Amino acid sequence: MPKIVINRTQKTAQYYVENLGKGISLQMVLIPGGSFMMGSPEDELERSDSESPQHLVDIKQFCIGKYPVTQAQWQAVAALPQVNRELEPDPSYFKGANRPVEQVSWYDAVEFCDRLTSYTKRQYRLPSEAEWEYACRAGTTTPFHFGETITSELANYDANSTYGAGVKGTYREETTVVGSFQVANAFGLYDMHGQVWEWCLDDWHDNYEGAPTDGSP
Repeated sequence: MPKIVINRTQKTAQYYVENLGKGISLQMVLIPGGSFMMGSPEDELERSDSESPQHLVDIKQFCIGKYPVTQAQWQAVAALPQVNRELEPDPSYFKGANRPVEQVSWYDAVEFCDRLTSYTKRQYRLPSEAEWEYACRAGTTTPFHFGETITSELANYDANSTYGAGVKGTYREETTVVGSFQVANAFGLYDMHGQVWEWCLDDWHDNYEGAPTDGSP
């Protein structure tokens, strides 16, 4: 059985805290600007054509949530005045205040950002796909920000399946409390692999032919 080596380092991220009331807050991490190769290299295991061609993208600094949006955060924002559409305050299948919100549409996620913008007077929006991948990679070029493979000790996913030299592990079949694996990437972001799907601002395209190179959607 291959040995999985986990290296842990301590770093400090720049962030600010948005107070949503009733003891609920949203931690936003500053992601420094830079350039990266977006997409999957042609020799990467299990790559998809939709992740190619690889291309250089320049990213301006921006802020992104330290964790996936929790159900408590969602409920706090859903209680704010409506901008364009109603929001279901408790849509999630797997209930828990500190579990990620799920069962929300792209339009719901946009409304969430619009309400935050109106409430805080700061501009909130979904990240572009380029910004999300840049934030997830955090300077790495491996398939995962923590290396060449993934295990159920590092992320919440169906670990009956293996990737590369990975080993089978636990399939929890439900979401977990955000940040519970205590594995952040170099930017200080948690749960960037596994857990839940996350919405980006972009429309769907079959591949990256003609994709923007400035980080825009």
